[in-house]
Amino acid sequence: MPDWSYHPLKVLMLNKLSPTTSREFIHRSMSYIASIPGGRNLIGFLGHMKPPLHLKKEINDVHYCSPVGLSSSIDPNLSGTKAFQELGFGFIEIGPIVLTEPKVQDKPIRKNDSILFSENPEKVSLRLAIKQLTRLDIQIPIFAKIDTQVTKSEWNSIVQHLAPFVNAFIGTSAQIKAYVDQNMMELGCSFYLSMAADEVLNREWNTTELLGIDGVVISASYRNDDNYFQEVAEANTNLSSAVKRVTQMQRNLTILTSGGVEKPDEALSLIDAGADLVMVKEGYVKAGPGLPKRIHERVLYEQLKLDKIHHNWYWSFLFGLSILIGGFIALYFALTSIILPYDESFIGLTRAEILQVNPLILSFMSHDRMALAGTMISGGILYIQLARHGIKNNLHWTKVAFHSAAIIGFLGIFLFIGYGYFDWLHGLFWLVLLPIYYSSFKEGKRVTGSPCSSHGENDRAWRYGLYGQFLFIMQGFMIIVGGFVISAIGVSKVFVTTDLSFLCMSPQMLDSISNQLIPVIAHDRAGFGSALISVGLLVLMVSLWGFRKGERWVWNTLALGALPAFLAGIGTHLYIGYTTFIHLLPVYFLVLLYLLGLVFSFPFLKKK
Repeated sequence: MPDWSYHPLKVLMLNKLSPTTSREFIHRSMSYIASIPGGRNLIGFLGHMKPPLHLKKEINDVHYCSPVGLSSSIDPNLSGTKAFQELGFGFIEIGPIVLTEPKVQDKPIRKNDSILFSENPEKVSLRLAIKQLTRLDIQIPIFAKIDTQVTKSEWNSIVQHLAPFVNAFIGTSAQIKAYVDQNMMELGCSFYLSMAADEVLNREWNTTELLGIDGVVISASYRNDDNYFQEVAEANTNLSSAVKRVTQMQRNLTILTSGGVEKPDEALSLIDAGADLVMVKEGYVKAGPGLPKRIHERVLYEQLKLDKIHHNWYWSFLFGLSILIGGFIALYFALTSIILPYDESFIGLTRAEILQVNPLILSFMSHDRMALAGTMISGGILYIQLARHGIKNNLHWTKVAFHSAAIIGFLGIFLFIGYGYFDWLHGLFWLVLLPIYYSSFKEGKRVTGSPCSSHGENDRAWRYGLYGQFLFIMQGFMIIVGGFVISAIGVSKVFVTTDLSFLCMSPQMLDSISNQLIPVIAHDRAGFGSALISVGLLVLMVSLWGFRKGERWVWNTLALGALPAFLAGIGTHLYIGYTTFIHLLPVYFLVLLYLLGLVFSFPFLKKK
């Protein structure tokens, strides 16, 4: 569940449920999607949350694809564990682990839009932990936090049974000193000492206390509120100070932090202070599932801001320009002769003869061809923008969007011949495009960069931007659906009821004029539907993957790219007098989404 869907759903439904109910609903839903065939790919497509390769690291012989982890407080029942590895996390903490089923557990509560955890938190039995870890295909490191109340024999049993499934154990200072021996060290797992930030800052330390352990986990400062704990306002600052102090005492010690992160800048401050890994906690609930991705982009920005990589983009630009020019040529013919000599030859009637039979036939054909022309112009603008601002700047997601839509567009040629009519001009156009596209595809092979962002706040512009993003994603999805519907109509019954009402003729009457007339109309409809699918994919993928603070080109692309299609779609109907409200209602709704999306996303995308 990306941020653009999480926050609207949170306001409308999740905040009205108990924290536990809403948590389990989200986690089980995500895990179910991750379990079905293609589910992981769907999560990746919607969120694009895979960590950048630049952020991977090796700590205590364990590989981490990201320095961002998830605290066990967020998923105590391990109901969402399968999905969390698809959301960009580099590791997951589970626990507190107890030997038997816990009898008394206090659920988290919501207070003033914050989640408060009890001093007697939800615990995980050893049996449940092993069951989940055995059943799930976990491909990222697991940290097991052992409950502070376990005895030595219980500790030994937990460690022995969980060692094959986890990479590290977390315990208190007393537990580490009393329970960890040489036999446990030989299990191949690391042992981390759990400490609170206040403990690190407010007591005198003997550096020998930190010897013999693999690392420390420093928790954010909390205040007690009726036996429930809430992070203090200065939690991140205290945590950063604690990290610096531990670093000064023992420079080679691995440092993890837990909590104190609600926005990307706070994670960056902990990493800059010396933390090797950071775990998000209650801030994750506030900020949303996109927080790891935003942290990655913020950290990556600091690493790469002086290392800009540019790639060849001219063939991709030429491909988009060719689509744009083709759209203007199609628009010219749609506004003038409408049909060309080879159309007349196939139909067996001249333009003048068709006008004598029923002038509305040419008007109807003009409206399909004008709509196709507008869609091609929009597509050309989108391709050009992706080449100029994305492929040129080594953004992998722009390459995926560009080529996915282009390939779908090429495959659409097969819809043109569904009724036995092959438009040789369209075929020639695609033949000219093929070598250009092949060169574009070759130049894009080295485009592998991940996006980065300097934006590290959860400000109002970001929240409005999420709603704008949601509206544009809806728009892209609806354009794709509309394209499939129009293509399906084009290769099947060709007309809808309102079409026949406008023409004042039935398909049988059209057939009686010329049995080749309907195949030409079907070819126009199927071609228009195919172009809509391709452009809808571009709008959808730009909206899904391109929204970042200050990305002015994304706003410009969506604003300019959709305009020709809308002007042609509505203008052509007004031009020929085909203004049936129910027929144009989908277009009106798309225009509303477009305008609202521009308004909501303007402060986020356009303002520096």
